[in-house]
Amino acid sequence: RVLGFRLVKKTVNFDDPGAYHLYFGNETASPGTLLTFFEWKDLSKGQWGIGTTHHIALIAESEETLLKWKRWLTDHGVKVTGPYDRTYFRSLYFTDPDGVILEIATRGPGWAVDEPPDAIGSTVIPPPQESLRNHRNEAAIEATTWPEPVQQITPDIALQGIHHITAIASNVDETGIFYTDILGLKVLKKTANYDDPSAPHYYFGLGDGAPGTIVTYFGYPPEKMHRGRIGTGLTHHFAFSVQDDEAQMEWRDRLIAAGVEATPVMDRKYFHSVYFWDPDGHMLEISTLGPGFAVDEDPQALGTHLCLPPWLESDREAIESSLMPLDGR
Repeated sequence: RVLGFRLVKKTVNFDDPGAYHLYFGNETASPGTLLTFFEWKDLSKGQWGIGTTHHIALIAESEETLLKWKRWLTDHGVKVTGPYDRTYFRSLYFTDPDGVILEIATRGPGWAVDEPPDAIGSTVIPPPQESLRNHRNEAAIEATTWPEPVQQITPDIALQGIHHITAIASNVDETGIFYTDILGLKVLKKTANYDDPSAPHYYFGLGDGAPGTIVTYFGYPPEKMHRGRIGTGLTHHFAFSVQDDEAQMEWRDRLIAAGVEATPVMDRKYFHSVYFWDPDGHMLEISTLGPGFAVDEDPQALGTHLCLPPWLESDREAIESSLMPLDGR
């Protein structure tokens, strides 16, 4: 109701059937638009740090769209900071009701504003001083918003999916080798954290680094940063997609050959999953694009029923009685 996503699947955590697993995305549940949540009522509060995600960024098409989102969010009682100039995009920041740090970032200007397109990521580029914390005009930034109320989330301002995910590494160069040499991503940018320029900030992505292909890491050595703790308000894992089962097995074999621990393939009904870990123990996933979310619901009715995998159907009555009823959409 606030971010405009559709509830595209209401199911349970297959490893803990007493807990919801809720999937949110666009109308067609396209890969790259999906955010999913486990519901664990009694879990302690999470804490970001080494080995965890710091925040998730969503795509806004333009700076105008970004300002409209600031006005929409603040008018709905959400505390927003920004817009901030991150050189390669402009950003707003806020948190969800459990404390997940969310960002809305524009598609551009892009990675080539300070490096030639054929040499992006080749040198360390410090952030512009005027964009750093303690050098920004925070009063002017806070006052910058769309001048009129935004009445509804129209198609032209709808969020377009995940822009990037930012995590924390104890050694960003070692993590960079993991992403480039093992996972096949390229370095898009080497810079510093604009809010803490003592920490490096590296961006990795595919191809020309389009939003939706990007993973970024802040670098903090253990003597300067605690280890993160998974809990409420913190990302449990994030997933990369591959086309099919054959591609997934090729990637699993590649991970194991490189000495990276990887799980067997797990049947998640709507896709198949392999889990593995980055050098600091952050859980990652490779999932297939299919079979898809329409295998047990009509595409127009996604998210309206509690859907269970075949091996849990015999326990449906007990599972349903343990879950709090939810609106279908």
